[in-house]
Amino acid sequence: MSAGEQQLPPWLQEQVGRLQQLQQNLQSIMLQKQHLESEHLETERALEVLQKANDDDTVYKTAGSILVKSTKSTLVSELQEKKELANTRLTVLTKQETRIKENLKEAETKIREMLRGPATAPPGQQKTDTPK
Repeated sequence: MSAGEQQLPPWLQEQVGRLQQLQQNLQSIMLQKQHLESEHLETERALEVLQKANDDDTVYKTAGSILVKSTKSTLVSELQEKKELANTRLTVLTKQETRIKENLKEAETKIREMLRGPATAPPGQQKTDTPK
């Protein structure tokens, strides 16, 4: 066999490239989700501690590398808003993760079918089974 015969056909290379892109996207989303979940837990812990404080206690929040004096009610409000935003973003990332996992399964199935079929299958026949 020559080197040209051992290469994947272009239509299969395209599907493998798509599969790799989906895997990278999934990894990125999972990392974002993990970071957000960590941030969410940190916010919840801060809220719990803050709820235990008296209303007239002096409280501080970080602003970059400094602490700024604030009120309990202001901080509770800010942390609750941050928590709600994190929940919304987590919901979006979870939906994206689910969709990408489904697309990954479809791409893997399509590649398996292409590998089972004749190696010289025309690209037009491979693309007709997936409406866009």
